[in-house]
Amino acid sequence: MKVSTKGRYGLRALVDLTINSKDKHVSLVEIANRQNISLNYLEQVFGTLRKAGIVKSIKGAQGGYVLADSPENIKISTILTTLEGEFSIVDEGDSDKQLDSIQLAVKALVWDKINENVNYYLENTTLEDIANEHRRLNGTESYMYFI
Repeated sequence: MKVSTKGRYGLRALVDLTINSKDKHVSLVEIANRQNISLNYLEQVFGTLRKAGIVKSIKGAQGGYVLADSPENIKISTILTTLEGEFSIVDEGDSDKQLDSIQLAVKALVWDKINENVNYYLENTTLEDIANEHRRLNGTESYMYFI
């Protein structure tokens, strides 16, 4: 599966929201400007994310979006599945056909293993992980000092 623009932009926008929301809502205009993403496109993506319960919208002139849960609870797998559908490295359209032993071996040792590893990674990576990596790369991570 190749992640489409919808998945890539949606994930970027959610990381932006995670970094910039700190107890306040963020407008899509702000995210669109920072991420150089079309506002109309972002509205469609956030409509899908809102329906899935990943973000909440606040109406009104000072409205915007907030995450529906804390970033450490929002898995990348949830986001990409919402925007892209289930992940599979190959088309499973042949699953109802009788597979020969070579096809079964390749499926078991290559395609299934790739799917397992990618899905494991996506299930164990959160928005908070990406936000923390952004902070580390930007030099804006906060340090805890103990005396």
